[in-house]
Amino acid sequence: MRILVCVKRVPMTGGRIVLTGDAQEIDTAHLGFTISPHEECGVEEAVRLVEAHGGDSVVLTLGPPEAEEQLRDALALGIERAIHLVTGEEWDGQATAEAITEAIRSEEAASGRFDLVFFGNESADAGGFQVGIRVAQALERPCATGLKGIAVEGSDVRCEQEVPGGRDVYRLALPAVVTVKEGLNLPHYPSVPAKLRAQRQPVETVTPTPREARLRKVRLLVPESSGKRAEVLGAGAGAAERVVEVLREIGVA
Repeated sequence: MRILVCVKRVPMTGGRIVLTGDAQEIDTAHLGFTISPHEECGVEEAVRLVEAHGGDSVVLTLGPPEAEEQLRDALALGIERAIHLVTGEEWDGQATAEAITEAIRSEEAASGRFDLVFFGNESADAGGFQVGIRVAQALERPCATGLKGIAVEGSDVRCEQEVPGGRDVYRLALPAVVTVKEGLNLPHYPSVPAKLRAQRQPVETVTPTPREARLRKVRLLVPESSGKRAEVLGAGAGAAERVVEVLREIGVA
């Protein structure tokens, strides 16, 4: 079984996002970077499937030279090879999908077909929800999205998607493309020896031809926080009366 996992370098989730003065980019001066959380689960699942069924695994990213760090993180987790599509700036979803599709076709022509291609359901920064689907369409392969469960069964893959009240189950014929969500599994942390080995592994680099932009970015916006408010109601027994008043105000008492 051959598995490809596509990942993206994104700012650490949970950090305060600050934009540059022109509102065109995220100010990354004080941010750390990581793999999107959904894609971390894709990496973990690829490693588990290869361990269970045999075969080989490859990780691919499109991004700046610094994204090599995220590829090495995936190598430390057990992925065997890494391919870096080096770009000077972030591409839109359509251009990204075209470059990844081209890279997949080139890799398959040289080393054989991928049975499964993993994407995160959406990246943690842009949240476009479209690259995996575009690649699947270009490759003319079945695709299931937003998955919380995956099992390879013979020449098919069983896909589980959470819905209100239960799960929908899909069965796709291999080769297939899937997009997965955080919660698919619990990614493990690489050991120190694994990290050291990953630093010595080669990373294959390709410089894709820049695509003509079909989308125009106007500006970025940081969503307003809903905020939280805490009110001290008092101390000890003296606060009991105020607690009752608050419960009545919110309709509980």
